[in-house]
Amino acid sequence: MDFEVLEDCGAVAARGAAVVAADARAAVAARGRFACAVSGGRTPWLMLRALAGEDVPWARVQLFQVDERVAPEGDAERNLTHLRENLLERAPLLPEQFHAMEVEAPDLDGAAARYAAALAAVAGIPPVLDLVHLGLGADGHTASLVPGDPVLDVADAEVAVTGFYRRRRRMTLTYPVLGRARRILWLVSGGEKAAMLARLRDADAGIPAGRVRRDRALVLADRAAAAMAPSES
Repeated sequence: MDFEVLEDCGAVAARGAAVVAADARAAVAARGRFACAVSGGRTPWLMLRALAGEDVPWARVQLFQVDERVAPEGDAERNLTHLRENLLERAPLLPEQFHAMEVEAPDLDGAAARYAAALAAVAGIPPVLDLVHLGLGADGHTASLVPGDPVLDVADAEVAVTGFYRRRRRMTLTYPVLGRARRILWLVSGGEKAAMLARLRDADAGIPAGRVRRDRALVLADRAAAAMAPSES
């Protein structure tokens, strides 16, 4: 796991945008397309807004969601709402290049299976994403892989639906597809994340984030979040 400490969330967002753009160019040069998945959060929205101004081969990008809350269209809690505002309305992505999770579907398990099929259609069987962006919760969750939920044990599906967490059910990518990603990009900001970031860095499998594959991971953290993480030896 590589680890970079930056001054604040703005610097984390800018560096994250540069990393995503560089990976996109490299993936298109190597394989003809860049398939990535992004999470939500304050700093990630800043990153995606910055990404819209980067040198990205947009015509070859396929964009997926890491997770989404089960909430109505346009709800402020939906990641899609902020994805549209910060990236989709600013970058030249065609509708067929962005894959939204169908969390308004009456059959959520069926919607999860369709999302897994969309991943496979773009990224192969089993799907291998070029980059997955993850965040870290103050309780150690990442994506919507939350403490105590049965979704943590899903090993035979790339997409699953959680129970209720903070009043909402969620759809999420699972550990198997995260583990195959060519790059995991963590964005972590804020002092409330410091204890969990230290545990992530220690590969503590007692938190959901600690179970994500580490050998292809880059963590971008601000100084507040990194306050408890030891320096690299």
